[in-house]
Amino acid sequence: MDFDFTMAFQPIVNTRDHSIFGYESLVRGKDGAGAQAILSQVNDLNRYSFDQACRVKSVELAAQNGIQAFLSINFLPNAVYQPQACIRTTLQAAEKYQFPIEKMIFEVTESESITDRSHIKKILSSYKKQGFKTAIDDFGAGYAGLNLLAEFQPDIIKIDMDLIRGIGQSRPKQVITTGIVTMSRELGIEVIAEGVETFEELVTLQALGINLFQGFLFARPAYEGLPAVHWP
Repeated sequence: MDFDFTMAFQPIVNTRDHSIFGYESLVRGKDGAGAQAILSQVNDLNRYSFDQACRVKSVELAAQNGIQAFLSINFLPNAVYQPQACIRTTLQAAEKYQFPIEKMIFEVTESESITDRSHIKKILSSYKKQGFKTAIDDFGAGYAGLNLLAEFQPDIIKIDMDLIRGIGQSRPKQVITTGIVTMSRELGIEVIAEGVETFEELVTLQALGINLFQGFLFARPAYEGLPAVHWP
């Protein structure tokens, strides 16, 4: 790769007991540039090396910051050719930096176009067998959705922030989110509401049975560090 990057961390909180459930590792430029500025430089030639480097950097910084909670790492499914080979670098990083693999979550965004659903199922199943937790990010945003969920049940679903935004004034969003929560409970899947920005959104989502949250209401991502959490 001919560009450098680092990570920021944003907490995932449990409002039931005011604890930190985990931290999501989010790519950033060395100059503080946002994720899109970095991701726009990813192409077919460097996608695999970028994906691998992100994992190593996430584990390294998580260990340096003394993270005791879960570490959530995004991965690019179209960069993973053979799950067993791809995970080797992650296992080596976990050993080098003494970070427990049972505290790692690998999340794939549902908004990325996944042309081969059997491929993503193979990846997630392989990671789960290795002892990692798995998550589907941006659930409800579009490409894989219920068809993927019917074939593979991750440990976690992160509800897409478009469903969260303004949910207090939207009965359709409340009904849809209630369905996701009910379905997930029946399947033994944890639900995280991400992109929570207002107290009204929080209260509405809590009333729908959600306890895990991520968003600016609690903390903005911190560059190479862990932000203080605001408990509303």
